[in-house]
Amino acid sequence: MNLRQLFLNNIAQTSDFPLALEFPRAEGSFLFDKDNKPYLDLISGISVSNVGHRHPRVTQAIKDQVDNYMHQLVYGEFVQAPQVLLAKTLVETLSTHKTHRNQVIDNVYFTNSGAEAVEGTMKLAKRFTGRAEILSFRNAYHGSTQGALSLSESHYNRSFRPLLPEIGKLERNNYDDIQRISTKTAAVIIEPIGAESGVRLTEAAFMKQLSERCKETGTLLIFDEIQTGLGRIGYLWCLEKFGFAPDIVLSAKALGGGLPLGAFMAPKEIMSVFKENPVLGHITTYGGNPVSCACGLASLQVLLEEINLDEVVRKGQRIKQIFEKHAAVKEVRGEGLLLAAEFDGFVTLKAYIDKYIESGIITDWFLYCDNSMRISPPLNISDSEIDDLEKVVKSCFV
Repeated sequence: MNLRQLFLNNIAQTSDFPLALEFPRAEGSFLFDKDNKPYLDLISGISVSNVGHRHPRVTQAIKDQVDNYMHQLVYGEFVQAPQVLLAKTLVETLSTHKTHRNQVIDNVYFTNSGAEAVEGTMKLAKRFTGRAEILSFRNAYHGSTQGALSLSESHYNRSFRPLLPEIGKLERNNYDDIQRISTKTAAVIIEPIGAESGVRLTEAAFMKQLSERCKETGTLLIFDEIQTGLGRIGYLWCLEKFGFAPDIVLSAKALGGGLPLGAFMAPKEIMSVFKENPVLGHITTYGGNPVSCACGLASLQVLLEEINLDEVVRKGQRIKQIFEKHAAVKEVRGEGLLLAAEFDGFVTLKAYIDKYIESGIITDWFLYCDNSMRISPPLNISDSEIDDLEKVVKSCFV
């Protein structure tokens, strides 16, 4: 049997229609098939490869770390340079943005993934506040583990119930819903831009009122920046748009530079509750894996030193204009290089996605918005690559 048949036989499938594409090699903004045909990666592995595939500084950092060690002991027990240096750099990127309670985010807890970061922060919020209720937003996606799935929409969690109790849902930009936050609420978790709902923006006034209500009620405010963070929208963190940091920031996807890594970040006062009652209140074996952290640190350094975020905005505008001219596109939403091009329905969208793949462009749709095309290429996509994208978009008519 060939590799594709083995993939279908032995890899657990999550749908009856996997793309089953095979790319033995990737570099920069491209994936290459067995015939070495290049495919422009317009989704960056779902906003993971922010600095492109196999950036030389990133791959060298992995090789250097593997030459030293790959694992020592469960996270948090030994002093491991990749973890410490990445945490220090992350904290520095957040240090100029005090939280809405005038604190500084100075503690990082590393996990293996975004979903695990969500799980950890839910525990942290309950432990710190002594409350049980957590509020999320409709059409939000925070992961597929049991706790994270409890925060998500019923279409995806209905078959796995019962899930966590005392989870409530608010509507983005619905100001009346803010009053549902009470002294019984441990935390409110929000994506500053709703990614899987099709790139939905949060009004600045809504976020301000949400913050104020959380302060009034002693509720922790959590920003899920797993897709919006690390330069994706033209800011290093989306929180910069709102002029303050929340109590807790979540990161993953691009954080690991292509290797599994997530994190939740908070002021030491909040994070310290994991030390007692019980001691070791949250533990992980592989969270903060030193190879992943070395890769993540190199990727973050590339972002800080080589990528101009103003260029991310400009290139995003270029791509937005390309799709806005498309006769079948009704609307293009988003900021920077996190965009959604809306079609009249899934059938039309899927036809274009298939046509683009045939023409060497990899794209996709969103979990909660199957009439919109996901557009989130590497942040260092070149203008010539955008020119090639424009040619394909103009030439492909279904």
